[in-house]
Amino acid sequence: MTIGAAPARVDAYDKVVGAADYPGDRAPAGALVAKAVFTARPHARLVSLDAAAAEQMPGVVAVLTGADVPVNEYGLTMFDQPVFITVDHTGRSEVPCDVSRWEADHLALVVAETAEQADAAAAAIDATWDDLPVVADIDAALAPDAPLVHAHNGKPTNEYHTYKIRKGSMEAGWARAVAVVEATYELPHQEHAFLQPEAGVAYIDDDERVTVEVAGQWTHEDQEQIAHALDLPAEQVRVIYPAIGGAFGGREDMSLQIVLALAAWRLAERGERRPIAAHWSREESIVGHHKRHRGRIRAKWGADADGRIVAVESEAWLDAGAYNYTTNKVLGNCHLGQAGPYEVPNARIDSHAVYTTTVPGGAFRGFGGPQAAFVAESQMNKLAEQLGIDPVEIRRRNALRDGSIGITQTVMPAGVTLPEVIDRCASEAAFDQPLAPAEGFSPFATLAPASSELARGRGFACAFKNVGFSFGFPERCEARIVLHGADDADRPASAEVFHAGADVGQGAHTAIVQMAADATGVPFEHVHGRFSDTSSSGDAGSASASRLTFMSGNSILGAAEEAEKSWREGHRPAVGHFRFVPPPTEPLDPDTGECVPNFSYGYVAQAVELTVDRGTGHIVVDRVVSTHDVGRAINPQSVVGQVEGAVVQAHGYVLSERLLVEQGRVLNPRLSGYLIPGIGDAPERIDSVVLELADPRGPWGARGMAEMPYMTYAPAVIAALHDATGVWFDTFPLTPDRVLAALAP
Repeated sequence: MTIGAAPARVDAYDKVVGAADYPGDRAPAGALVAKAVFTARPHARLVSLDAAAAEQMPGVVAVLTGADVPVNEYGLTMFDQPVFITVDHTGRSEVPCDVSRWEADHLALVVAETAEQADAAAAAIDATWDDLPVVADIDAALAPDAPLVHAHNGKPTNEYHTYKIRKGSMEAGWARAVAVVEATYELPHQEHAFLQPEAGVAYIDDDERVTVEVAGQWTHEDQEQIAHALDLPAEQVRVIYPAIGGAFGGREDMSLQIVLALAAWRLAERGERRPIAAHWSREESIVGHHKRHRGRIRAKWGADADGRIVAVESEAWLDAGAYNYTTNKVLGNCHLGQAGPYEVPNARIDSHAVYTTTVPGGAFRGFGGPQAAFVAESQMNKLAEQLGIDPVEIRRRNALRDGSIGITQTVMPAGVTLPEVIDRCASEAAFDQPLAPAEGFSPFATLAPASSELARGRGFACAFKNVGFSFGFPERCEARIVLHGADDADRPASAEVFHAGADVGQGAHTAIVQMAADATGVPFEHVHGRFSDTSSSGDAGSASASRLTFMSGNSILGAAEEAEKSWREGHRPAVGHFRFVPPPTEPLDPDTGECVPNFSYGYVAQAVELTVDRGTGHIVVDRVVSTHDVGRAINPQSVVGQVEGAVVQAHGYVLSERLLVEQGRVLNPRLSGYLIPGIGDAPERIDSVVLELADPRGPWGARGMAEMPYMTYAPAVIAALHDATGVWFDTFPLTPDRVLAALAP
């Protein structure tokens, strides 16, 4: 029995001793080097492009441009982005390819013998530009005279995607309200800052497939994007994921995948078959991939005298940046979360995606959920204060539960455990007990603490988060299990599990082996995982949306059952393949938002205690109680690791990480100027409280949980800061200068 145990991770030894191969390690001796050339223009039309001088420079093998791309377009959910900005394109594309809409649009790819030669040739490319007006932010995008970022899409404004919810009667709701809170919340960008910047290697394999070894989150989607741009059958493209140095949604979209595949393919046509490697610097990474969406949400909530929510009005704008990436999906999640995890009888919610000429917004842990939860939970905490009701008690009165009708006017999937999660969090945090007084602390080793300036506070928040893809997406996950053993053996001696799911550091491959061992009865150490290669595994979907354990576990159970049948029939080896398809979801009704949005949810509640120095604006988070119903902990140690990692990552989002984007340019593209938390900045204590209340549809009862600890951290911290100071903050990060300015008399 391996479910519920914590065996050594299958990748642990190699990572500890430094033997694990990441994409940046995969280039063999003699590989060519590729350099992606950014346009460095937030908004400009390309007038001419001359690469002749670059092509003649020492060591240069090729300079690839838009003229080399058969279908010069890509995009995860819509094709709205050129592979290269170009004036010389004879292939197909629905997107005008001559306009740079982002400073990191690609102009060319230089392939050379060395990195130094590639850099020199990139600098020699001669491009002439006609600069266009920059659409710097949401306000600029929505201005009456705003330039259209995507004029070709037929829309008269930069607002290109909208969702609505219309539930009940707002007039009746406001008539019942005795307490009303109204605020506008500003939401910041966040950089993923994964351990390894983008890197990869491409070549033609022994079966003549264009092969890319890269870090990503969905091998088969990468394969599809490459095949589309190169106009090749999918089976002629192979994608392999080596070890992955973090992702958090930042690797869902394309970076080097298409251009490296293009280089290997085009050079092979010329007889050059050496592998081609590329590796972005940290600066290129921060400039060149998408971020958590910045945005703005205006919210007005009303409650009756008992603290029951009677009306929610909310309107959100997310800055998509230059291209959609996953904005339409992030927007849907944000839209769903603006009413919180509560029973809301009357609601009017509108959510909009807006193009600008800035860094794109895309998936980031919780994709849209943390932004919505910040607003919903801040509104709930303000209502509790206005009504004089304990913040835990007001949530008990409003929380969704089994049988509740959700904000999209359909019954919640069975297994709603939010009330239990709220109660357990409050109990573990002793939320009904007085908070201990502040102890001396100082943010500076040489500065003695000023005890008179210290104040302590405590905050609470809860949330729900979808498990799996939403709103009608055709969700699926495949697994293949092969059982080995003697012909006359009653039970197999070993097993192989083939699965394309990505392990982005969360321990997914270990969990997959554990589930395969339990499902087949083969000991854990005799189950061998074959992972993340489109040539050997079916489509597993993405390592995102807190879905991988839920989806892969169900696919493994099905594959194990099929393999067992084959074994009983005498086949050696015995093979079982299964494609798991969960219950269907539905798109939002365009007028009312009515739908079945998701087939499963996870639930979280957090209590935060902090100390603030009112003289300097510095904050220390003393304790976090992070409580989760995970359904069943497949690997309890990995679950706790996910909780702690998410809390620390959210800690940076709320307290220190401020991405500076002005006039379409990232101004602080280095970790020296973009401050992610180090070990000395993390909360002093994180208590991970794990509940195992089975999800009826989950494998072994498991439900996804990786994003849940992120959801509630911002509103819980801000509620604690309000408790300490009496001041509400409707934006963050809570850097000392901002805190000090707000506390100034």
